Amino acid sequence: MTQTPSPIQSIVQAHRRGQPVGMYSVCCSHPLVLRAAMRVALEHDTPLLVEATSNQVDQFGGYTGMTPVQFHRHLLQLAREQGFPAERLVLGGDHLGPNAWQRQDSATAMMHAETLVAAYAGAGFHKIHLDCSMRCADDPARLDDETVAGRSARLCAVAEAAAGAAGLPPPVYVIGTEVPVPGGEAALADAGAPTAPSAAARTLEVHRQAFAAAGLRDAWRRVIALVVQPGVDFDASHIQHYDPAQAAVLSDWVAGQPGLVFEAHSTDYQREASLHAMVRDHFAILKVGPAATFALREGLLALCQIEDELVQPSARSRLMQVLDDVMLAKPQHWRAHYAGSSDEQRVLRRYGLSDRCRYYWGEPEVADAVARLFANLDAREIPLPLLSQHLPEQYLDVLQGQLGTHAQALVEHKIGRVLAQYARACSRNMAALPAPAL
Repeated sequence: MTQTPSPIQSIVQAHRRGQPVGMYSVCCSHPLVLRAAMRVALEHDTPLLVEATSNQVDQFGGYTGMTPVQFHRHLLQLAREQGFPAERLVLGGDHLGPNAWQRQDSATAMMHAETLVAAYAGAGFHKIHLDCSMRCADDPARLDDETVAGRSARLCAVAEAAAGAAGLPPPVYVIGTEVPVPGGEAALADAGAPTAPSAAARTLEVHRQAFAAAGLRDAWRRVIALVVQPGVDFDASHIQHYDPAQAAVLSDWVAGQPGLVFEAHSTDYQREASLHAMVRDHFAILKVGPAATFALREGLLALCQIEDELVQPSARSRLMQVLDDVMLAKPQHWRAHYAGSSDEQRVLRRYGLSDRCRYYWGEPEVADAVARLFANLDAREIPLPLLSQHLPEQYLDVLQGQLGTHAQALVEHKIGRVLAQYARACSRNMAALPAPAL
């Protein structure tokens, strides 16, 4: 029986037929980001692909405290609240493999990875990124391609069985060993040049052989994308921008691989024109995460500056101070990423492009401070001059009657402006259009 293509399969197929379309993936669990993403998807009439990473959501709860089933329910509840059609919501799992258990021996780590993948696939996560590129405690310093591919095939078999047992459509898969560091580099000097076509070809062939050896030929037909390095990345303070000329050979190579596109990680902070060009060049799945929570933090900081003008000191939320206090008390999510003096680290904690503060919004003290900030501002009218000063883009839409001054709405609007760049690149792509005649 032929399965009806899922929204993501339909988009990949349309892209391979020559249509200038792609799929953007929102890698975030914050409800304000997800609400903004749903509004953007409605406005641009696109599906919404939301992905959870293996450290965010796992069988033990991850840093969000949610298992895959709980995260799925969380998304569906947000969708109901936003009036977003559930059938346009696609869930994905990112970097699924032994990543969280690298300090354990490979047998133990892969046992946990199998449970992880089964939980994702059984909970309705349709797009599965199999990532076994990391070494475990008893592995050699560098894993060979055959080991990585064999472990990925092993996890694929688990995903196939879990989806089938749950009565769900079979998943689609993303493979690839040249995976940028999740959340950006510690230093941009560590970023890589675009993947060589020979390396991409070897990755593809070794995985094909591993899937075949494991009896996964049907699943192999659902491998839709290969993760490669397109030559884009960022660290705490710098951005490596997309260069189409450098990626041209790689782009030409994938054009000869039927049914396959590239998945581009770490596309945060790229120029919108670059996002359009990347989709044109077959980097048809664009992943964004830290840029969305960076916009969230910018919006909340702007509201704090407005609060300082309107609210007595004793009643203020002190959100940014509370956030920094918690980050200092629990430094495990930022310490390895931010070098320098204590003052330099303080600036990076608040303003760094890698946005390590995104790990802390769920901490009870921080969440309480956000709630107090919103309550303080919603209890009074925000003067237009303060909006113009601190949230100028939102001010313009307020003037046009397209946006209210509710604090949460202002923040979601700011996040939505970032995500809308991805929606336009994937649904209204301009890069392939000829230049207008002079």
